[in-house]
Amino acid sequence: MSVINDLSTDQRVHKHCLLLGQKGYDVLLIGRETSTSVSLDSRAYSMIRMKLPFENGPLFYASYNIGLFFHLLFRKVDLFFSNDLDTLLPNFFASKLRGKQLIYDSHEFFTEVPELTSRPRVQGVWKSMEKWILPKLKNALTVNQSIAGLYKEAYGIEMKVLRNIPQLVEPAEQPSKSELGLPLDKKIIILQGSGINMHRGAEESVEAMRYVEDAIFLILGSGDVIPELKQLVKQYNLEHSVIFKGRMPYDKMMAHTRVADLGLSLDKDTNVNYRFSLPNKLFDYIHAGIPVLGSDLVEVKRIIENYRVGEIAVSFGPERLATQIQEMLLSPKVKEWRRNALKARTELNWETETKVLSAMIDNLDG
Repeated sequence: MSVINDLSTDQRVHKHCLLLGQKGYDVLLIGRETSTSVSLDSRAYSMIRMKLPFENGPLFYASYNIGLFFHLLFRKVDLFFSNDLDTLLPNFFASKLRGKQLIYDSHEFFTEVPELTSRPRVQGVWKSMEKWILPKLKNALTVNQSIAGLYKEAYGIEMKVLRNIPQLVEPAEQPSKSELGLPLDKKIIILQGSGINMHRGAEESVEAMRYVEDAIFLILGSGDVIPELKQLVKQYNLEHSVIFKGRMPYDKMMAHTRVADLGLSLDKDTNVNYRFSLPNKLFDYIHAGIPVLGSDLVEVKRIIENYRVGEIAVSFGPERLATQIQEMLLSPKVKEWRRNALKARTELNWETETKVLSAMIDNLDG
């Protein structure tokens, strides 16, 4: 199992590893270690984090792919599992050289992420790789029907859909607000995730807190927009209204989410990848039983409206956004939204969703 992150917070890959273990595989998960990596907890499978001489840029990708290729080439293996395009090339070569099966899981429409659309030459390199390899794959997954449709249109490949939905579990115990260091007399608005980046509504949400009363905005996780958010907090004197907590283990993150009163999922329609995204945090909010304020994106809107778990944002303007947040916090529909979320989680859970991957694994030799 290959992924390019540091293995600490990727719940989708973790759940894949657990399923493969249940299927009788001895799983080795390979990622990388960075200067900010935290220590890993004990898991039911083996892990390796490669220490590379570079942490970003072309030399990083080159060193990662070369290191990964040699890991894949010389280890005992029955199945290769590649996560996202940045791990696919060494997995594809290794599977061909060793005559082994390969499963590919695309967590997003990779070549249309903002980091690539702003650099056409680099984007062209990734697109060429994708165009060459993807039509040759027999076993491929992606995260929602819209993105599967994009891959079908671009490369004629039929990708199975496996949404990144949490497991249906009840916490052993739920810490109180005070135990989590949160005020007891304030409503809690939460934005969580490992990719709190630009164009995901975080900036407007912070500015909206200038107009929201009796509430705090809790930001959990990391991302490239965090420094800008902290600057906005300082600029508007919002230190008592906005709380930042960095990346944390999933169980701890969900403990914070369960005590919240409203979850925000405000990704913008600024590129193809965001337009058809289905953020993990949306399902985390549903599993926590809290109402959701989401952006008007195809997949997000479908979930919120079909399961009646919240509202679609009518504006990204800070004042209008603040008004909608305030209205939702005080709405008589809160109990209904919470009830609907807890009902939805009995259908929207990993145990149901993973049947797609389970069948794919069972039919690898077919």
